Amino acid sequence: MIVVTRLNNTQFAINPDLIERIHENPDTTLVTVDGAKYIVTESMAEVIDMIASFRARVLILASEPRRDEPARPVRIHPRDN
Repeated sequence: MIVVTRLNNTQFAINPDLIERIHENPDTTLVTVDGAKYIVTESMAEVIDMIASFRARVLILASEPRRDEPARPVRIHPRDN
């Protein structure tokens, strides 16, 4: 989830995987796959950076061994056999 700010300065979290489009004219509008629209105070560039950081964090967490499990290799791209 990423946290963004509405025009009335309240914050909410949104699943970035559900964002289909981002418009900036002049307000930044997030359009989700189900057609919902959210106007936020962050710029388009800021929202894109938040999404990139979220996805990078997911990859990092997926590659770290859990403390209660032995370490095991993680393949990001499967090899051809």
